[in-house]
Amino acid sequence: MSFVVGLTGGIGSGKSTVADLFAELGIVLVDADLVAREVVEPGTQGLAAIVEHFGAALLQPDGQLDRAALRQRVFNNETERQWLNALLHPLIRSSMAEQLANAKSPYVLWVVPLLIENGLCKDCDQVLVVDAAPELQRQRVLARDKSADADAIMARQLPRDERLQYADQVVDNGGNLADLKAQVQFLHRQYLSMAAQKRL
Repeated sequence: MSFVVGLTGGIGSGKSTVADLFAELGIVLVDADLVAREVVEPGTQGLAAIVEHFGAALLQPDGQLDRAALRQRVFNNETERQWLNALLHPLIRSSMAEQLANAKSPYVLWVVPLLIENGLCKDCDQVLVVDAAPELQRQRVLARDKSADADAIMARQLPRDERLQYADQVVDNGGNLADLKAQVQFLHRQYLSMAAQKRL
């Protein structure tokens, strides 16, 4: 089994940027958001079940899932949200477990926005939290999607101080890219050393 570093952080904290910097160093990423898209690709059992439950109106002309329409359907409907989670979570977990087991880099970065909320820390050797001030998170979310309700999304996530309590390491993403790269390179050396120790 690979040495697993769980990467998490609130929305707009910059998880993807940090993950990409690790990938540039040759580290395999297992990204929950990417896997969540893969399990509802055309031809998958995930998409077939969604269409059967919600109807074909949630399909785009090319047969892809209209993720925005699905989000709207479930965001304020707890029953539908629970149904969707019950369908997708086992598919996503199974796919992620397979990718984690097959990762060939010295350690693997497991990128999960709700790593802590979903109780996945226990499956990680280390937990790395990407941290940014709430005002900065809000700015980044709105820069990406003007219509996003950043406050509502942030309210559904773990409070910042609570998230930090789970961290073995923290990346401060409030500065510039050069600073971020330096932090990632420092952590990379640490994780290589820890992973080598685990293999002994």
